[in-house]
Amino acid sequence: MTQNLTDSLKGKDTVFVSTKNIDYIRNTQEIELISKYSNSIKIIAFSTKNYLLRVLKVYFHLIPVLFKKKYDVLFLGFSPQLLFLLFPFFPKNKLIIIDFFISVYDTLVDDRKKFKNGGILSNLTHWLDTKTIHKADLVITDTLTHGNYFSKEFQFPIDKIETIYISADTSIYQNNRTIAETKHSQPFEVIYFGSILPVQGIEIILDAMKKLKDDPSIKFTIVGPIIKKYQLDSNDFPNTTFIEWLTQEQLALQIANSNLALAGHFSATIGKANRTIAGKTYIYKAMNKPVILGDSEANRELFKEDNKNNFYVERGNPTALAEKIKKISKNELE
Repeated sequence: MTQNLTDSLKGKDTVFVSTKNIDYIRNTQEIELISKYSNSIKIIAFSTKNYLLRVLKVYFHLIPVLFKKKYDVLFLGFSPQLLFLLFPFFPKNKLIIIDFFISVYDTLVDDRKKFKNGGILSNLTHWLDTKTIHKADLVITDTLTHGNYFSKEFQFPIDKIETIYISADTSIYQNNRTIAETKHSQPFEVIYFGSILPVQGIEIILDAMKKLKDDPSIKFTIVGPIIKKYQLDSNDFPNTTFIEWLTQEQLALQIANSNLALAGHFSATIGKANRTIAGKTYIYKAMNKPVILGDSEANRELFKEDNKNNFYVERGNPTALAEKIKKISKNELE
């Protein structure tokens, strides 16, 4: 049985590398964990806005480190596939931990449908993911369901995979931000925010909103670039406020003033929707908000249906989502 993550880090000198901006929540979560258990940590991650420049900067700083002997563990955070060109230079006597948070193959082929499954580019992304995951001595995933998928898809030993769930930044998203009790005030406020990715099932949310558009007792707030992406006419949603972007602090206040949060994922056609827990779910939970969840294996790893804080709906079913929102707003659930 492979050592778990904490045992692998204890008393070690660790190098943490990530191509994502340094304040990304998964980075901060892992940096905090490494700092807690390791003897020392060297961080190679930056906040450069241009992604290409950020990756090049990581390469520039990582190359000399690879040839030094003053560390024990090499921890690759977000998108380790981007460091593929350096794999031949990874030392064989160092423990390599990889956060396999995202599969290039799964994202581009199944999720965003950029490449046709079975085609040359699809096979290339699958090969890249396979080479990346097999470079690790220990792999970190975000859910048990995701870990099982990666193990089977890329033929990687399941006993070398450990799950670390995502966390919310509780310095911003706090349950004491919840305003005075407004659980069944009118109008009943429902919030959703997101970057509008296919896995989220935005079409399901929009269809549910259309079914409730003539109900003045329910108000929706949608935060994200949904108007532009779907070419929507806001007049078609009279009980909805669309906000393209908010700072995290503003978003926290918006959530605090809501009665119910839509967590998802709601897509029924994308495999990742069943295997991952939406990052926004952890934020809603940190703020003690009731949530509607897409019924998925990943969500049920952590959240039980209790008709108080967690409400499940069938993924891909806007009618079920609309009915659930309406019943919650009117306190009609048993």
